[in-house]
Amino acid sequence: MENLENGVKFPEPLLDACNHNGFHKPKASAAKEALDLAVNYSLEDVLPDGHWYGELKSNATITAEYVFLRQALGLDLTSDREPCCLYFFSDQKTDGSWGIAPDDYPGDISTTVEVYLALRILGIPVEEKAMLKARDFILSAGGVAKVRIFTRIFLAMFGLFPWIAIPSLPVELLLVPSFAIINIYRLSSWARSTIVPLTIVAHHRPIFRLPNGKSANNNYLDHLWLNASEKMVPYSDSLLELWKSDRIAFIFATIDKVLYFLGGLRYFPLRSYARRKCMKWIVEHQEDSGDWAGIFPPMFFGVMALLLEGYKLTDDPVERGLKAIDRFAWQDESGKRIQSCVSPVWDTVLTVVGLRDAGLASKNNHLVRAIDWVKARQILGSEGDWRVYSSNTVSGGFSFEYFNVWFPDVDDTAAAILAFLKHDPRSADTFCVMRAIEWSLGMQNRDGGFAAFDLENDRHFLNKIPFSDMDSLCDPSTADVTGRVLEALGLFIESCEKHNLITDLFPRVAVACERAITYLASTQELTGSWYGRWGSNYVYGTSNALCGLAYFSGELRVQNMMSAAVDWLKSFQNNDGGWGEELDTYKYPERAGRGISTASQTAWGLMGLLAYLPPQDDYIQRGVAFLISRQTYRKGSGASWPEREYTGTGFPRFFYIGYQLYPHYFPMMALGRFVSRGGQLRDVGTTVDEKQPQRTTLHEKIDRDLVIDLLA
Repeated sequence: MENLENGVKFPEPLLDACNHNGFHKPKASAAKEALDLAVNYSLEDVLPDGHWYGELKSNATITAEYVFLRQALGLDLTSDREPCCLYFFSDQKTDGSWGIAPDDYPGDISTTVEVYLALRILGIPVEEKAMLKARDFILSAGGVAKVRIFTRIFLAMFGLFPWIAIPSLPVELLLVPSFAIINIYRLSSWARSTIVPLTIVAHHRPIFRLPNGKSANNNYLDHLWLNASEKMVPYSDSLLELWKSDRIAFIFATIDKVLYFLGGLRYFPLRSYARRKCMKWIVEHQEDSGDWAGIFPPMFFGVMALLLEGYKLTDDPVERGLKAIDRFAWQDESGKRIQSCVSPVWDTVLTVVGLRDAGLASKNNHLVRAIDWVKARQILGSEGDWRVYSSNTVSGGFSFEYFNVWFPDVDDTAAAILAFLKHDPRSADTFCVMRAIEWSLGMQNRDGGFAAFDLENDRHFLNKIPFSDMDSLCDPSTADVTGRVLEALGLFIESCEKHNLITDLFPRVAVACERAITYLASTQELTGSWYGRWGSNYVYGTSNALCGLAYFSGELRVQNMMSAAVDWLKSFQNNDGGWGEELDTYKYPERAGRGISTASQTAWGLMGLLAYLPPQDDYIQRGVAFLISRQTYRKGSGASWPEREYTGTGFPRFFYIGYQLYPHYFPMMALGRFVSRGGQLRDVGTTVDEKQPQRTTLHEKIDRDLVIDLLA
């Protein structure tokens, strides 16, 4: 028998696990063989300096905006034309649209309009069949008038949408002190780093040249409007409608109207001073490498702001900014595209966790080099917007990207702690681990949970601002990040106990864990699941929470939480043994847990169950068999799992991510944990009720009175 999926022949012994129609029994040693192939794949995929980095796939708007930037700055696009067009056309859906996720996910009007304009700039004629299909989709969706605010801004920069049809963004926002109810530090890190330079762009209201010339009323896309004579399209409901339906939105809309009548404060006496303060903030927040915040939007607007304020293309900050954007490019047989972000630290620490779960010796040179590479990227300097509301916290976090000292994130730091401790449990009292834990403790919110980048960044009413049409201006506590931090802290406690390590941090860690458990208890859904903010969706959130709670399973309330979560995971295992969850569960939560099985989500489901159940459990056996059967991508002496579906989340309902390495290191973790616990595949059909041995409670690890005092 040959497996020809993706045109790759694969050895027969690993194929008889399951097929699309049901479950079949693989041989007992198949899990170990699949694990060995996964380890080989990782070791052969490592970069020369010892780290891992896979493509971070999003949607075509990022590449379209890259084309806009080069067109606006008069930079040559000749070499980009063919590879970018190849990517755009390979990503187009059958109905002519482009969307925010691949395959069956519906097309998106804003994405399609941006790609259409980029293709026109690259010289593709409107008569091209693909362009005609795109035009038909755009018109059927209501035309250019229906695009989101950010797309309006990009169009306005070329005279294709009126600047006055965009919400006011006064530069003076930066002057509002941090103790005010609304100020830039109450915005999420990604919104803040984008909005600050965008206020400069909004002040200047630039109009750049298109292939048909430069005009504030350019007709280049008029054929995509249902009525091109009426471009003053409202971006919110009327004040009367808002008064009836949403009083907070009414207040913000009223302020926006006042700013409109005041000319956006463009002639306000403090405008020049505010612009200087903005530019100082932008220059200070630029990395030595040229990056801003490690993501594309602030890099685009950062370069644009510099140029609009008088910098030249040959000036050092601009040159570094453009080089940083070029480093986000990814090119292969599918063409050239620009990533919204890069994930080398995240990919490396999770690969290390996977390899250690798989049993690779800690002395292995690949692991040693990877750990050294990560340690060298610990952020110990004085930078960091997080200091505004956590000034007494010492630095020590890790960022997601190569260069991002201003915005370390809690999730990456927790994953790094897991990597360090799994590589060497005796490292629990080392400077690197201790500083990472100290920083993480300082980032715990009042509700006991952890957010991604900031402290107490939970003012959801800010999403009512007219500018916010993606509900993404806040960074509150989430169950998935809290679960990973709890897992890291739990492993830290366990490592200290096992190796008799004494640290002054232990009481603080114990209290933080108590508070995190309370947060998870308060956010668990009635179904037993948890919402997944940064991965799709309830399968991800539930898995992370279970993996963290497992270290505290001696407590009755934790047992009850875990039991309900395990029951939920079991109830949504697919007939083929896997787990899958569609992205539309962010819009329709009643569909939670439903979707075609994927390797990454199956791994999450398995890790959640393995935190509570023995490897002989039927559900675990079926999940492992699914992973074995789908390990069909062969490369060198290793093998991995193909996955087209996006299972990562940027902004729920608006921006999704496909991590190239998710369907590799997460299955490697799941299989590794299965095998390390003595798991062998057997005939299914016998129900196993035995649970994992309970760990001790926190109150058995530390004096209860001390915990109560610290909590008080």
